[in-house]
Amino acid sequence: MVPIDVLQSLPDALTTLAAEPSDPAGLLPARQQMALSLGWHIILACFGVAFPAIIFTMHLIGLRRGDQDALTLAQRWAKVSAVLFAIGAVSGTVLSFEMGLLWPGLMGTYGDVLGLPFAFEGLAFFLEAIFLGIYLYGWGRMPAKQHLLMILPMAVTGVVGTYCVIAVNAWMNVPTGFRVVDGEVTDIEPWAVLFNPAGFWQFLHMWVAAYMVAGFAIAAVYAVGMLRGRRDRRHRLGFTVAFAFASVSAVVQPVVGHLLGGRLAEWQPAKLAAFELATETESPSPLRLGGFLVDGEVKWAIDIPYLGSIIARNSLTEPVVGLDAFPADTHPPVNLTHWAFQVMVAIGTLLALAAVAYWVARWRGRDLLDNRWFLRFAATGGVLAVVAMEAGWIATEVGRQPWIVQGFMRTPEAAGDNSGLWWLLGATAVVYVAMTTGAVVVLRSMARRWRAGEDDLPSPYAPDPPGSEDSGTPTAGAVH
Repeated sequence: MVPIDVLQSLPDALTTLAAEPSDPAGLLPARQQMALSLGWHIILACFGVAFPAIIFTMHLIGLRRGDQDALTLAQRWAKVSAVLFAIGAVSGTVLSFEMGLLWPGLMGTYGDVLGLPFAFEGLAFFLEAIFLGIYLYGWGRMPAKQHLLMILPMAVTGVVGTYCVIAVNAWMNVPTGFRVVDGEVTDIEPWAVLFNPAGFWQFLHMWVAAYMVAGFAIAAVYAVGMLRGRRDRRHRLGFTVAFAFASVSAVVQPVVGHLLGGRLAEWQPAKLAAFELATETESPSPLRLGGFLVDGEVKWAIDIPYLGSIIARNSLTEPVVGLDAFPADTHPPVNLTHWAFQVMVAIGTLLALAAVAYWVARWRGRDLLDNRWFLRFAATGGVLAVVAMEAGWIATEVGRQPWIVQGFMRTPEAAGDNSGLWWLLGATAVVYVAMTTGAVVVLRSMARRWRAGEDDLPSPYAPDPPGSEDSGTPTAGAVH
C-alpha cells in the first residue's frame, strides 16, 4: 500500500506537467499526444535500428554453414521486420506533423535550427525502405552474397535516422549552434546542432537500448514457444542469436548510462538532483533508493553513503547539487522523474544479471533452455526491456521540465492555443489502437502459417522463386 500522504502529494508533484490557468489551451493535449505518439513509436524504432543487424547475423550463419534453419529464420524475420516497418512509417509520419501542429512556438522559433537533422532523418527513412524492399524480394532472385549485403544499407540508414532524431532531442537538452539577438534566433550553425555535445552520448544510450528491446523481445517469442513444447533446433537457434545481441547490450548499457549520467552535473544539474532525490547539496552525496518527496521532505528512502557521489560524480567527495540550489519554478516533477530513473536502472540491472547467468551457465555446460523457470523469465524479458526504455524516456523528458529547450524556452511557450487538439488526441489513439490490433493479427497469422509448414508466404506481386514450384519454399540451391 502507498502511504496516504504520498497519494495526497501527487498532485503537487505533477504541477509542472499539468496545465495552469495561464497556460495555453493546447498545452495539456499536446503533452498527452506527444507522450502517446513517442511512447508508441519508439518501440517500433528499436526494431528499425536493431533488427537489420540481427537478421544479417542469422543470414550470415545460414550462408557460411549451409544452415537452412538459419536461412529460414532470416527470411521470416525480414517479413516480420517489414510489418513493423510499415506501421512504424505511419506513426513516424504522424510525429513529423505533430512537431509543428502541437508545438508551433518551438518550430516557429527554432525551425531553421532543427531543419538539417530532420531532413537527413527523412532521407535515411526512404533509403531504408528501398533496401528493405530489395532484400525482401531478393530471396532466390539475387546472388547469395549480393543479397546478404542488401541488409547493410538498412542497418546503416536505421542508425543514421535514429541519430538525427536523437540529436534533436539532445539539442533540446543542451542547446547550441545559434545565438538569440533581440529575441531573434541568428547565427545558426546547422552542423553544430547536428553534432551537439550531448548528441553522441544520448544516441549511444538509445542505440544500445534498441538492441536490448529487439533482442529480448525476439528471444521472448522463442522462449514462449519452448514453454509450449516447441523445442526444435529452429527455436533454440532463434533464441540464442537474439539473446546474444540482447546480452551484449544489457551488459554494455550500464557503462554507457554511467558515462552519459556523469555529464548531467554540467548539462542539467536540476535533472540530476531529481534523479538522485537530492533536495539539499550533501558532500559526499548518498545513493538514495526508493523514497518520495512529500512537502519538501524525503520519506521512505534507503540511503547508501558515498555511493551517490561515486556514481554520479566519479568522486568520493564531489556532491550532487541539491534542488534547493535552483529556483522552485525550474524544478522538474521530482517523484515521477526519480522513480522513472530508478525503474530503468533496476530493470536494466536485472536483465544484465540474467544475461550473465545464462552465458556463465552455458560456459559451464548447463543449458538453461531446459529450465522452465529461466524460460518463464526470458518470456517476460521483452516486456521488461520495453518498460525500462519507456521509463528512461520519461526520466529524460519529464526531467527536463519546465523547459522544452533547456534554459531558452519553457514548454508552455512552445504550445498553441488550440483546444481542439483533444479531438486530434482521440483520433490518434484510435489509429494507434487499430494499427496495433492489425499488426498483432497479421503477425499471429504469419506465425500460424509458418508452424503449419508454409515457410514462404506468397506475394501476389512477384513470381515464385526458382525451385519452389510446390511449396513456395526457396530451396538451398535457390538461396545459395
